[in-house]
Amino acid sequence: MLLPLQITFRNLEPSAALEARIRELAQRLERFSAQIVHCHVIVEAPHKRGHQGHLYEVHIQLTTPGGEAIANREHRERRSHEDVYVALRDAFRAVRRQLEDYERERRQDIKHHEPEPTGWISELSPAEDFGHIETSDGRTLYFHRNSVIGSDFDRLTTGTEVRYVEESGARGPQASTVKVVTHPGPIS
Repeated sequence: MLLPLQITFRNLEPSAALEARIRELAQRLERFSAQIVHCHVIVEAPHKRGHQGHLYEVHIQLTTPGGEAIANREHRERRSHEDVYVALRDAFRAVRRQLEDYERERRQDIKHHEPEPTGWISELSPAEDFGHIETSDGRTLYFHRNSVIGSDFDRLTTGTEVRYVEESGARGPQASTVKVVTHPGPIS
């Protein structure tokens, strides 16, 4: 194992088999992230007070360049945690999920959308329900009255700045969606 691993036993005698299992589970975490700087595992057996079995608590603290992942398994009602190996398994599963989330954020596994281009209304034909947009690169795009979103087509004027979504139409490129950015002056 390449990452620094610290194992602490509390209220429990150290066990070579248990320590080997912890090392194995910690090593598996390296499959999910190469960013682990330190791993501290604490296995604790509560003081024996009753006559029935005691439940083990496992605390795992992982340190990465982006922060920490901490798993605490203190299930006082979970009888399955009378077995230290089950408590270990559950704690490592919890910290692995946190580590997977950390890696997704680090890789920025999110979609980025390009901003809509802008242009200006260069021509309006209200009687025929269409207009033209002059794009910032000098092209002219057709748009229909129904493409205007968030504004009234009849209140548009030439020179109005708009954002648009371009698509290929029957007569060439056209704006399928037109949104007003700014009006050139007072709207009457």
